[in-house]
Amino acid sequence: MRRIALTGICSVAIACTPDNADLLRTGRWVDLSHDFSAETIYWPTAKPFALEVVSAQRTPGGYWYAANNFSAAEHGGTHLDAPVHFAEGKWTTDQIPLDRLVGEAVLVDVQSGADSSADYRVDLNALDEWERKHGAIPGGAIVLFRTGWSRRWPDRAKYLGTTRTGAGAVAELHFPGIDSATAGRLVERRVGAVGIDTPSIDYGQSGTYPTHQVLFAANIPAFENVANLDQVPLKGGFVVALPMKIKGGSGGPLRIVAIVPGDSR
Repeated sequence: MRRIALTGICSVAIACTPDNADLLRTGRWVDLSHDFSAETIYWPTAKPFALEVVSAQRTPGGYWYAANNFSAAEHGGTHLDAPVHFAEGKWTTDQIPLDRLVGEAVLVDVQSGADSSADYRVDLNALDEWERKHGAIPGGAIVLFRTGWSRRWPDRAKYLGTTRTGAGAVAELHFPGIDSATAGRLVERRVGAVGIDTPSIDYGQSGTYPTHQVLFAANIPAFENVANLDQVPLKGGFVVALPMKIKGGSGGPLRIVAIVPGDSR
């Protein structure tokens, strides 16, 4: 994979330390986004992604011209949840400061718990274990939870627990999420953002979405349907997560990437 020096990132997000500068010189980039297509998974009640080809042809003038229209719900595929999504008066998509969308990566691996139950919720033990090994989660970090669920993408039955759409399908959703007590700890740590490789930061059977409520009340945005977290180390990576800047939006399509040490797998 091509290596790119991007020392300018430090001026956007955090002060350049020797470790950060070295990562930017020698690290490798990992795409943490699923692409958008007719296969992209959306919430059962949401409008799916659609691409309309306007032109894909050589023109009478002799040059090639391609253009498309697209439409979709804000929340689907790899996407941002802005705090206003579940917290009145909090940041909309366009209001989230850039320093909340870039930062040091903290990867919490909970694959074993998720493999044991589709209704698994990340509890405080997972954070306690990470902090015992690596120290306190730093303020401003982007905390990513790896459940391994993205291996099921784009199989709707395996990923969501149902292939149905519409309001009636919501009760059939089964996938892991984050417990609200864990969300509370992340608020205490003053993290910059939270991400997960499942359809929602709340588990599929949630009826009131308490994790959304806790995080968003503290203006902590979330990233859902994140991909390729198996390529991000537990510590030592750096995340850049830039959504479509929708004015007044409650979320939006997200291109999220990480730069990781060149020898990490």
